[in-house]
Amino acid sequence: GLGGATGPTYYLKRQLVFVVLGVAIMAAAILIDYHRMREWAPAIYGVTIAMLALVLTPLGSSTLGSQARFSVGPIAIQPSEFAKFAVILIVAAYAAVHRGDLDARRLVTVLAIVAPSLGLVMLQPDLGTALVTGTIVLAILAVAGAKGRHLAVLALIGITGVVVAVNLGVLKPYQVDRLTAFLDQNGDQQRTTYNLEQSKTAIGNGGTTGQGLFKGSQTSLGHVPEQHTDFIFTAVGEELGFVGAGLLLALFGIVVWRSWRTAVLSNDFFGTLLSVGVVAMLAFQIFENVGMTMGIMPITGIPLPFMSYGGSSALVSFACVGLVANVSMRRFS
Repeated sequence: GLGGATGPTYYLKRQLVFVVLGVAIMAAAILIDYHRMREWAPAIYGVTIAMLALVLTPLGSSTLGSQARFSVGPIAIQPSEFAKFAVILIVAAYAAVHRGDLDARRLVTVLAIVAPSLGLVMLQPDLGTALVTGTIVLAILAVAGAKGRHLAVLALIGITGVVVAVNLGVLKPYQVDRLTAFLDQNGDQQRTTYNLEQSKTAIGNGGTTGQGLFKGSQTSLGHVPEQHTDFIFTAVGEELGFVGAGLLLALFGIVVWRSWRTAVLSNDFFGTLLSVGVVAMLAFQIFENVGMTMGIMPITGIPLPFMSYGGSSALVSFACVGLVANVSMRRFS
């Protein structure tokens, strides 16, 4: 349902280009021994921080109220997506060295490492990516042996940060509305609850086996806002029904489960932590994205890995899966 000036297959063609690029990046992420990435982690992270800072300057372009992209002609690059990959690398590298002795002082160091990335992402403002990043950090630290009470404190700091961001007006009013819409779904039919109602209607329309590929009434008429990005799951639910949506979730489940197996079987701790970071990223994004289309999670702009339209998101998803395959492949070496 995305016809018009751009033509009905505009997004499909562009996304295919990113998928091809993504497969190339995945191959590179598999071929380069991940032990070498450990040495590069600070440099990769440094470059990412610089890009996150630059995107907030006039060099970045503002879309839908957040300053999150560099637009170079038709291509938009979103540094916050690449930051997720960089955070997995840097936190895994640090935590692997300090396995079992992650005391309060070392956790403060981790906070100091991650803070610039989280802070710059919140300034865009992009709460969704900040939440994914926080989840990645907590998961890696938990597996690396951080104490439960320390993790609880870190989670509290994160929650406090969100509350402060909301109250200081860092988040735009419409973003706050989207976040709270799922708590009061019978509230006024403003745009926010409207999004959610349309989304739930589309999924409900699918029934057991769906209305058929490209035949979804809500989807093809463009009733669901952000259909190709944040709300892509509604198209799956409406056109392929409960069976199709269930199959998609099962496939995601296999990817997450195999990534976890790789974490368990890795022959060194750095490989384990890299895989855990990827598991946390994928699991959180899938749960949050699918949950928000059904009204059980707050609406934040988090893409569905490998499904949502978006070049940066696709490239990072492929890179992360490549990273896990890399660890799996070298577990005997």
